[in-house]
Amino acid sequence: MEQPHREGAAALGANLRTLCDRQGSVAAVCRKINVNRQQFNKYLSGAHIPSAANLRMIANFFGLNVPILFADPDEFRTLVDGNFFHAMETARQLPEFSRFVSNMIVENNADHNDMVGVYDRYQYSSIYKGFVLRSAFCIYRNEEFLQHYYVERFPSFDDPRKTEYVFKYYGFCFSVADRLFTADFEGIQSNELTFGVYAQVKRNSKKFMFGIASGIAATVFRQPYSTKVALHYRGPGLLRREHLKDLTVMDRNDPTIPREALQYLGDGSDMIQMS
Repeated sequence: MEQPHREGAAALGANLRTLCDRQGSVAAVCRKINVNRQQFNKYLSGAHIPSAANLRMIANFFGLNVPILFADPDEFRTLVDGNFFHAMETARQLPEFSRFVSNMIVENNADHNDMVGVYDRYQYSSIYKGFVLRSAFCIYRNEEFLQHYYVERFPSFDDPRKTEYVFKYYGFCFSVADRLFTADFEGIQSNELTFGVYAQVKRNSKKFMFGIASGIAATVFRQPYSTKVALHYRGPGLLRREHLKDLTVMDRNDPTIPREALQYLGDGSDMIQMS
């Protein structure tokens, strides 16, 4: 049991260093959570794991739950670099967000383990007309809730080898009547709400969810739209860098797009946009 304990302590230490770097200094964090600096240094070095009470106090300070503090450091940094924690903390403070959560109905206590994991997300692009957008989508469990986040990347019109725009969405999903409903908030431009509803496809050996998504921004930079979306399951866990490297828009004849996804999306002629 010693090796897993050491690995857990090392992951915790690395993740705490990442969080402290965002706070400005270790001393500031220790003052705010009232933890002895010498003891906290032992947590940072991986020499000690805090008591259960101190773990809860540290997690609460950063607005996280305890298990995520022990996540793989590379995956943890990906979440931090994507402003995941900042976006969720900002969302929690919005009165609209509080009302949404308080009114959300949980139909049953099922684990929905057949839904959680990483997906390739396909839809026709609202920016590159006629092209299919491949983004990365992740569903994960946070205590009693299912949550999700996904990342879009758009190449430059002038140089397709370069990324021009990146959009990152964070939100909740919940199951009602064998459908998965999603509501998310765009975290970089901070001006768009997107809603979706999906159903699992169980007649295929591959795992897909097909549905529709609608998005509306507060500016005319991204026009309001409604379009079909196909989710293709990649595997368990959170998004990793390997899932992000192929995010782009592509010609609908690209052979890397799953045949089932393309059949569902059609030619994009039924995509609704307001000009």
